[in-house]
Amino acid sequence: MRHTRRTVLAAAVVAGALASVSACGGSGSGSSTTSSGSSATYAFWDPYPQFDATSDWGKAVAACGKQAGVTVKRTGYDTTDLGNKALLAAQQGNAPDVMLVDNPVVSTLVEAGILNKTSDIGLDTTSIQKNIIGAGTVDGAAYGVPIGANTLALYYNADLLKAAGVDPAAVKDWASLTAALKKVKAAGKKGITFSAIGTEEGSFQFLPWFWGAGGDLTKLDAAQGVKALSLWKGWVADGLAPNDVLTNTQTTSWQEFATGTYAFGENGTWQLGNAQKAGFKYGVISIPAENGGAAPVPTGGEFVTVPVQKDSSRYEASKKIVTCLTSAKNLLATDTTLSYVAPTEAVQTEQVAKNPLLKPWVSAVAAARGRTSGGLGVKYPVISQQLWAAVQGALSGGKTPQSALSAAQAAATK
Repeated sequence: MRHTRRTVLAAAVVAGALASVSACGGSGSGSSTTSSGSSATYAFWDPYPQFDATSDWGKAVAACGKQAGVTVKRTGYDTTDLGNKALLAAQQGNAPDVMLVDNPVVSTLVEAGILNKTSDIGLDTTSIQKNIIGAGTVDGAAYGVPIGANTLALYYNADLLKAAGVDPAAVKDWASLTAALKKVKAAGKKGITFSAIGTEEGSFQFLPWFWGAGGDLTKLDAAQGVKALSLWKGWVADGLAPNDVLTNTQTTSWQEFATGTYAFGENGTWQLGNAQKAGFKYGVISIPAENGGAAPVPTGGEFVTVPVQKDSSRYEASKKIVTCLTSAKNLLATDTTLSYVAPTEAVQTEQVAKNPLLKPWVSAVAAARGRTSGGLGVKYPVISQQLWAAVQGALSGGKTPQSALSAAQAAATK
């Protein structure tokens, strides 16, 4: 999950977008072709509309195109818009040559028959960490190369904790974290802020607690998930977390933490730059599992993919573009720009050497889990939607954790 753009396509999008969206065509989509069946212009889509051609990212994409002997026409879309446009373009036989997509969307696009396997294109993924490549793997086959990864941890306000008599190193499990939050509240400060909004961001932030209790996404209403949701509900009810977690995005949650009045803030790697500007001493610890140790956290980040083309001769240049963008040299520069942890151990070592603050994040990413892994694939978006609805229902006071998750399980199964 990167920044605030983590809305995952619902499984129904595959059918709905292809059936109901009218043709839009135009100069901004798809591959350029000529009567000979190929062209020196290659279409490249990504979810970074904030970066223009003069940005480091824009320049890197252009340079990789030049190295491949082609001109790249790059277009940046919002994440959700990108997925929908990809489905429509594939229907029209006008898919881009290379496309960078959020990792949970990969399985949806594979289900729609849009993406090539990396093995069919000849892309090498042997150096990629298994858990990171797993987020873009369906039925044992990888369908893209990760550009980088990020995940979640707990930022803490060191000055505030010291004043409240809390040692962050002593926060090892849910009991010790809750005890720390109570001490902070007793000292007149605020406990913890996070995002429980009714979108993928809410599910993304809840998953470490769900998995940290031993939860299984195919059994939302099991005791483990109920314990995780009861933890969050208890924090809100006891004033250890604010009521506005229900509407907090990861950005607004960070803004709350940055006020300096909260002891802890659940957030991601992408906030490192902001943390250094916060004006107070901070630290980072792993999100604890219920009974101790680090909880599994979800893998965020994008994959560079090669969509299916009618003209297979285009794949050679596409392969060169992807290989260039995911080379060690370019990964280091790109992941530094995006505040990502690189997907390879070698580049991670370089990153930590340049910025020691990334060390706990490298460890967190190494233990992270793909949201669509474990055979969930296109089932995940449906499950996630019901999960965030359950969180909303319980934290708003309308439902008990058990009833909220029972309803979620029934809806997800249906």
